[in-house]
Amino acid sequence: MLLKKLFSIIVFAGIFLNVFAQQDAPFYSDIQHFKKQDSLNPPPLHAILFVGSSSFTKWTDVQNYFPGYKIINRGFGGSSLPDVIRYANDIILPYHPKQVVIYCGDNDFAASDTVSTQTVISRFEKLFWIIRKGLPDANIVYVSIKPSPSRMKLMAKGEAANEAIKKFLATQKNTSFVDVFHLMLENGRPMPSIFLSDSLHMNASGYAIWKKAIEPELKSKSEPRF
Repeated sequence: MLLKKLFSIIVFAGIFLNVFAQQDAPFYSDIQHFKKQDSLNPPPLHAILFVGSSSFTKWTDVQNYFPGYKIINRGFGGSSLPDVIRYANDIILPYHPKQVVIYCGDNDFAASDTVSTQTVISRFEKLFWIIRKGLPDANIVYVSIKPSPSRMKLMAKGEAANEAIKKFLATQKNTSFVDVFHLMLENGRPMPSIFLSDSLHMNASGYAIWKKAIEPELKSKSEPRF
């Protein structure tokens, strides 16, 4: 009887600590906000899921750029690849999307000078296999790390990571790589006119470039939502 009671206490403590750890994790409140949204207005299954960092978060009118497609935007600002990995079971797999469009990696380099190109590549591959295992039929698209005026010193790392991820995806079925990096350059430097005043996030002109690059890779237009 004593052992049974002790076991129950240990199990309860483990559950409590796990919940506490989740609540203390970065972006926990963002994820809970998505879940609340989903409970009030369930998103369509088999849609196209955009997931990643603030370049997607700030694309608040992304649906207007791709009329006729069912788009779910689950970008959460400031996130890096480990954050997307942490919440894959919350904001990727439950939607059963037919296509997952990822923009992430930019903040990984910005977080620390010790983050290498190989680190970002390994993180992306980990995320890729989580998605592939959980959603074996989903098409996976990676939007290249973009160049930004405020992060000029990270451009070489970003370009190297882009090339490596592009080569990796070329070895996998049902994938696409979207190169926005070179489309956002003018004379080898990021075009200042397509960015907001923070020189990091894009304005409508920047997103127009992304639309043109991404749209050819989107899966066939979806049935109307009822």
